[in-house]
Amino acid sequence: MVDSLKSQQIQQLQTSENLDLELCRQSEPMFYYFAYGSCMCPVDLKRTLGEPTHNYVVGVARLSGYKLGFYYRSPHRGCGCLDIVKDPNSYVEGVLYCLPMRLSDRLDIREDVSHGGYQHELITVTVDHKIYANVRTYSVVNKLARELAPNDWYSNVVLRGASTCGLTEKYFWQLFYHIYRLQSYHQRQYG
Repeated sequence: MVDSLKSQQIQQLQTSENLDLELCRQSEPMFYYFAYGSCMCPVDLKRTLGEPTHNYVVGVARLSGYKLGFYYRSPHRGCGCLDIVKDPNSYVEGVLYCLPMRLSDRLDIREDVSHGGYQHELITVTVDHKIYANVRTYSVVNKLARELAPNDWYSNVVLRGASTCGLTEKYFWQLFYHIYRLQSYHQRQYG
C-alpha cells in the first residue's frame, strides 16, 4: 500500500513537472542547454540564474563523440574546471535543461563568455533514446595542454549534480575516480 502511494506521488510529481515544462515552452522562448559540470547541480545553477531550475530539467542526456576533462583554469576558483573535447570513442553524460531565453545572458556570465573563458557550442544529445539537436553547451576557448586538478568545492558540486540528477552509476564512478586521480597527482607534485 505504501509503495503504491509513493509510486503514485512520484508519477504525479513527474506529470506536474512535465506539464510545467510544456506550459513554459509555450509561454516564452526557450533553449536547450546541456550541462556536464557544476551546472548539473540545480541548486548551484539556481545561485547563478536567480530562480529554481528543477522544473527546467528534461533528463539525463548523453553526448557521444566527446570526452570530459579538466582543461580550463578558472580565474575565479583557482583550479581546473570541466571541458568537453572531441573523441570519437567516448561519451559525456550530463543534464539537459530547457531554459527560458531570458536566462541566457546570466548563463554566459557564469561561463565567462565575454572574457574568453568558454564559448557556445551546438551539439546533439540523446535523452531516453530521443534525439535533441541544436543544443547549447559550453566548451573552453583556450584549452590547457594538460588537465588541472579541481579543488574540493568544485568537485563536490559536480559530483552532487551527477548524483542528484541521476547520471548512470558507471559514469558517476568514472567521474569520481578521474577527479580522485587528478587531485592525488596534484598533491604528490605540489603538496
